Amino acid sequence: MQNQEIVKIIENLGGRKNYEEKRASKLGFTSLYDYFEDKISKKQKAIEDEQKESKAEEQPKANQKSCGCC
Repeated sequence: MQNQEIVKIIENLGGRKNYEEKRASKLGFTSLYDYFEDKISKKQKAIEDEQKESKAEEQPKANQKSCGCC
């Protein structure tokens, strides 16, 4: 089953389609679909990692005491 978001991206490439096809083949992908699927999954993973890091930074701040004596 194909992701409709990826299909729309490929349809809307216009003049950049040849460029993206060359880039995908250069990176070892068999199709434009596989290339964009990988690209989107990497973006989602980066966003998730960024959210995890921001949550990890917030937690220690909540555990700190207001005064510096302890």
